[in-house]
Amino acid sequence: APEPSGASGARRHRPLGTWALFAVAVTSLGGPLALTGQLAPNLASGAIGSAGLTQLIGAALFALPMIVWLRYARHVHDAGGLYGFVLAATGRRVALAQAAVWAGAYVLYLLYTTESIVYDVLPVVLPRVRAYRPLLEVLVPLAIAAVMLGGRRVTIAVIAVLAAGQLALAGALDAVTIGALGAPLSGFGTSAPAGVLASAGAQSSLLYVCASLPLFLGAEIARPVRTMRRGLWAAYAVTAALVVAAVLPYVAAPDAAGGALPGFTLAQRHGGHGFAVAVGIGIAASTAGVILAEFLALTRLAGAVRIRAFGSRRAVTLALGAAMVVSGALSLIDPDRFYADLLRPSLIMLWLSQAVVFAVYPRFARRHGHRALPAWILATVCTALAGYGLWQAIRTGY
Repeated sequence: APEPSGASGARRHRPLGTWALFAVAVTSLGGPLALTGQLAPNLASGAIGSAGLTQLIGAALFALPMIVWLRYARHVHDAGGLYGFVLAATGRRVALAQAAVWAGAYVLYLLYTTESIVYDVLPVVLPRVRAYRPLLEVLVPLAIAAVMLGGRRVTIAVIAVLAAGQLALAGALDAVTIGALGAPLSGFGTSAPAGVLASAGAQSSLLYVCASLPLFLGAEIARPVRTMRRGLWAAYAVTAALVVAAVLPYVAAPDAAGGALPGFTLAQRHGGHGFAVAVGIGIAASTAGVILAEFLALTRLAGAVRIRAFGSRRAVTLALGAAMVVSGALSLIDPDRFYADLLRPSLIMLWLSQAVVFAVYPRFARRHGHRALPAWILATVCTALAGYGLWQAIRTGY
């Protein structure tokens, strides 16, 4: 069999085990603290009486894309990730187009997400930071790039620390808020209209889309089929459980669900200011962790497509880091507009690229002896979900 793309580079490092992949997957999934403390409560606010049910629907729905990705990964586990999947299904031309669109989405994400950390998260948690936001717009990208330039060992170590911290703080936040407000079983009821429930559940499922990022480490993990399956499912199950538990207290405190940082608000009310600050900083670190995971995936993809213009992995990292620093400086002209102008095209490209992966899955399944009917059902549902994400991005810009 031909050598997987990126395999020679992977041999220079000790293979990653299940725990390392688990840490990357946890960090990629939002990560958990950003989901529990910020994103999930905001999305659930429109159907807050059924908050638990909407998150269960979202988690169950996104299990289907997870199944498709992992069925691909049974046979393709290299540095190309999603590109490698499409390459195996349709050939290089379509795969390169998919990779270009996917890479465009995440490059834009790198450019605008630090603005969210500096302007939307940290000032709520630490009001005195407002005076230093221009400086932070340069320092945060520099810090992230410095971690990546430290090499894989440094990057994985930082991601592991971020993953462990997020899980600990997300668990503590759930415990504090449930202890104070309870976890009403009515949150699993159908008090919201069916249309609102369906919409909230579908939108909640979209929160997990970055779970595909660890797939780009396929050439670097020990026993890739088993490790990928165990690491991704474990991270997904833990994260989804934390998210479902996190939204239930908002049934008793609906006023907090739609704020800028709902988790910070409830932590301050029921856990004290110090705990709330820890949660808020953790949300910012959670978002930075996703950027690191995206950095990892982009550098692996650049090597997998084997285009000489990309140069070495270090050169790609330097280029992305420089772009982040420059964009951070440019965003100071009009931070809100900068974020809004890049968010919509980023999401449009992201969901287009995912739709391609799902749409070509039946062809891949046929080539590898998978049963046709389940493959077509999975492809249809997952492509429809990607289409819904695309429609949301075009219609609302998020």
